[in-house]
Amino acid sequence: MPQSNPPSAVFLQFAKWPEAGRVKTRLMPELGAIGALEAHIRLTLAVLDNLCATGYPVEFWWDRPVDDRPGEAATILEEVNGAGLVQGVQQGSTLGERMHAALSQSLRDYDRVLVVGSDCPSVDPDYARKAVASLADYDVVLGPSDDGGYVLIGASRVAEGMLDNIAWGSPDVLIQTCEQLDAAGLSYFVLEPRWDVDEPEDWARFLRTC
Repeated sequence: MPQSNPPSAVFLQFAKWPEAGRVKTRLMPELGAIGALEAHIRLTLAVLDNLCATGYPVEFWWDRPVDDRPGEAATILEEVNGAGLVQGVQQGSTLGERMHAALSQSLRDYDRVLVVGSDCPSVDPDYARKAVASLADYDVVLGPSDDGGYVLIGASRVAEGMLDNIAWGSPDVLIQTCEQLDAAGLSYFVLEPRWDVDEPEDWARFLRTC
């Protein structure tokens, strides 16, 4: 008998449009607005490299429509377009709404969908592949971050309300998400912790790993 195709998966990289004073604001006291912007671009490209190295399809989801005059986004767009990646635009007023909408939409075409933020360079290819594999047994996978949030969320099934009522940016994001998943009747798996880049010490850590 012919072999059936393996379950399909896709990574969605969420990214903010690069604009001085708008991105990596917690790095600005040390790096300045331009330095923080450059850090954002560098981190975004590092995450993109990691996700493309997984061997799975990657899509790039901006937080606003692509501008005809990309300005500082030109460097990122060159890489994204050069790799032939599909680009999307996040929809929703909160991060939870945006992630839920992206997961729901992409699950129409893929069996497993994973969202990774552009400030999470610690999501290396092996870690990302492990996240995909865990969705064979669970509805949702979470990659926790050291600050109480998470660097990755993936799903093979979603439910309404699964990402509602979460204090985004607080130390309780992971705990609150797990509570919401329990309430929604979804099974989930929590990977080992990773780190993201928010504060100057995180940026220094990233530079040491380069």
